[in-house]
Amino acid sequence: MTTSRATARVPARVPARATPRTGTPRTGTRSTPRPAARPELRLVQGVTATRPRRRPASLLRNRRAPFVLLVVALLVGTTLGLLVLNTAIAVDSLKATQLRAENAERAQELQRLQQQVVSGSTPAEVARAAVAAGLVPAAPAGYLVIAPDGTSVLRGTPEPAGTPGDDAAGG
Repeated sequence: MTTSRATARVPARVPARATPRTGTPRTGTRSTPRPAARPELRLVQGVTATRPRRRPASLLRNRRAPFVLLVVALLVGTTLGLLVLNTAIAVDSLKATQLRAENAERAQELQRLQQQVVSGSTPAEVARAAVAAGLVPAAPAGYLVIAPDGTSVLRGTPEPAGTPGDDAAGG
């Protein structure tokens, strides 16, 4: 498509006219006003508008390739990140499950030990444990009573304890 433009060129200043006889500019006043100088119009050939050249499809693909690679890299990176995060969460969950199981075992052991303490605190159990350790029951004891003036009085008759084998045979 060809376009043409018309451009008006106007001189910057119009010189005064010289008279034909003298060659000097006329001075004086005129009775009728003179029309303003008309601009000279010329036709100027315009620039033809050209269609933008279509780039081959291979150039467009080459321009899009970095963007496509960036999108693919972001997708792969995101997928790998989620995989690593999911694996870390699964490992932590497995550790938490193992710790809960160990806590339950320890709680059961603590309960068993507390039950042993309670059952071992009865007088009969204490006496049996003492005999098993080689201790003998005490015989009647004697007491010394000290008076305020410093004198002492023995009350009761102390007897020595028997040997460990004597009480076990008699009981």
